[in-house]
Amino acid sequence: MQRTQAMISVQPNWDTFHKLRTSEKIPFFSKDDRLYDCLFAQQFSRALLEHLFKTADALRAATRKKEGADHVARLLSHKRAMLYFAQPSTRTFMSFLNACHVLGIKTSEIRDSSTSSEVKGETPEDTVRTFSSYVDMIIMRHPAPGFVEKTAWLMNRTGRPVPIVSGGSGKDQHPTQALLDVYTLHRSFAGELDGKHIVMVGDLKRGRTVRSLTYLMKNYKNVSLSFVSPKEFRMETDILDFLRRHNIPFTETEDFLGVMKTADAIYMTRIQDEHDKSGESKGVDYSPFYFKKEHLKVIKRGCVIMHPLPRRHEIEVTVDEDPRAVFWRQERNGMWARAALMAYIFSVDNKIS
Repeated sequence: MQRTQAMISVQPNWDTFHKLRTSEKIPFFSKDDRLYDCLFAQQFSRALLEHLFKTADALRAATRKKEGADHVARLLSHKRAMLYFAQPSTRTFMSFLNACHVLGIKTSEIRDSSTSSEVKGETPEDTVRTFSSYVDMIIMRHPAPGFVEKTAWLMNRTGRPVPIVSGGSGKDQHPTQALLDVYTLHRSFAGELDGKHIVMVGDLKRGRTVRSLTYLMKNYKNVSLSFVSPKEFRMETDILDFLRRHNIPFTETEDFLGVMKTADAIYMTRIQDEHDKSGESKGVDYSPFYFKKEHLKVIKRGCVIMHPLPRRHEIEVTVDEDPRAVFWRQERNGMWARAALMAYIFSVDNKIS
């Protein structure tokens, strides 16, 4: 896919572009009215989400038998992808890798920037542009906020752009995690998310998964949110302002037991102390925000318990046995949701049946 030179030439410098509202940036990361680079949860409309869910379901069904799996694996057998993960990852990396394999995409990987020419002084931007010489898509996880977006902006100004898909960018966003999370909710509630009460628990200040998932709630009607966290790790104001602009009701509380009784979904997260700058996680009592086996008697019969994983102590292992604990299914859903997204970006989604 090629951008027009006119589109490239009208873009401002990075500092100017980066300050634009997300809604103003989105057209630059689209092509032919389709998502091209996947960087923000705000890029997903309800229509696109539902289309991707149908594609993911079709992939699951088609690949149950060898004939279908072979057909799907031929769809993108001429494509190559680079998985550039400059930050530790298990689930995101593995689900993207196996999503590529499902579609027949050949893969290369770098999981530690110390193994690239960055140790020789090459800039990360030049490193990524080098990758683009060999592949048709770059899937990135990077610890620096905004870096994945900047990479996509730079690549779209070159003569050979390739789609950039974010696998997590600093504490900013994790759009494909939000995609698989909503896919999990979609499957859990038989496609009906409207009117649900979703409780998000834990380190909301630094959790990019809850930030991205919150952005997607604008696509559903009469959804309400409860944010449960220690006061030190409350959801940041940019997300709360977003909810106010879109008239999405929310509450903030430290009373986990009180809000879980009316929850349709409880989204648990761990403390994000890898982002600590001055030991801010030390001394915070996180135990009131654990989900325990005894809570299974409190929550609604149809409530689902989610977690982006990895977990520490915030969900007791004995909870796993309850059918309402869907986080292991949530993990597997990631492979199918990401495969659907890549099929869509490469325009083979209509060839899956």
